[in-house]
Amino acid sequence: MPVISAPHAFNEGQLYVDLQPILGRSLYLKCEGFNFAGSIKLKAAIEMVETAEREGLLSQDSILIESSSGNLGVALSMIAASKGYRFLCVTDSRCNLSTRLLMEALGSEVQVISDLDSNGGFLGARIDYVRALCASDERYVWLSQYTNPGNWQAHYRRTAPEIARQFPRLDVLFVGAGTTGTLMGCARYFREWQRPVRIVAVDTVGSVAFGGEPGRRMIPGLGMSMRPPLLDESFVDEVVRVEEADTIRACHRLARRGFLFGGSTGTVVSGAMEWLAGHEKDDLTAVAIAPDLGERYLDTIYQRTWLEDLYGDQVLGVDQDLDSEEVAAGSPGAERVSRTPDRHREP
Repeated sequence: MPVISAPHAFNEGQLYVDLQPILGRSLYLKCEGFNFAGSIKLKAAIEMVETAEREGLLSQDSILIESSSGNLGVALSMIAASKGYRFLCVTDSRCNLSTRLLMEALGSEVQVISDLDSNGGFLGARIDYVRALCASDERYVWLSQYTNPGNWQAHYRRTAPEIARQFPRLDVLFVGAGTTGTLMGCARYFREWQRPVRIVAVDTVGSVAFGGEPGRRMIPGLGMSMRPPLLDESFVDEVVRVEEADTIRACHRLARRGFLFGGSTGTVVSGAMEWLAGHEKDDLTAVAIAPDLGERYLDTIYQRTWLEDLYGDQVLGVDQDLDSEEVAAGSPGAERVSRTPDRHREP
């Protein structure tokens, strides 16, 4: 039994859920929510904070500041409380109420931005606010998850090797795309690995991360209203884009079998099911990364009034009664984009 003295010292990295009995296709879901921050963002947060400490960028007078839709903000709140720093999270109105309350319970300040940027999202406005504060007071230290190499290095050093140890015959990896830190870290690692692994990025419809038209996005976590500075598409084989309604349905399918996951996980699972439906003749070992759990989404994607107000009263509808064979057919609303389809294939 581990005994720890700092909350970030514990992070379970080897728990997987076999989704075959639930969704009818072979897919292993790597669960990243079992730590005191509750998400995969703990890895990037630790890497960025401790790098800043080693480089002498932080003192006890420093105020950490970061733009976050939620999970990184919680991870930084936890680390700041543990290490004795102040922390200000700049988020927006899509951030779950429970997430904001959790950051405040950990002693952090939360600033909610309501102004939209030129792409119809909040990210540009959040970043402008951060930059203005940093220019006004030298105590602010912006870790900048969007450009900080520690974001992807955390997953190159930890997440990808964890998967490789458990699945030495891995064929395809599904990774949600937000800042693309997880995506780039895992993709870089498996580019250098002993066997080819197809990297499939899963994005949400309305995100402009891989191009395309911006659109409304109400579920925090995945998607960007600007091109992610960390993204290098040469490491990505394919992109699958998922409608938010399909994200919600995937979350509810899993919840009906006792697995309560967050919105990002629903998006990744929905995209993976659609991709696997088009490769049903292949005998593939497939893994998807689940960034967090679902408790923070109880007042949004698991709350019927919220769902019906935003997506209509048929967003779940008869889908509540789908069996595993129907679910396995994939999500008809998902869009697949091939990047380098023949780079990673072997008999």
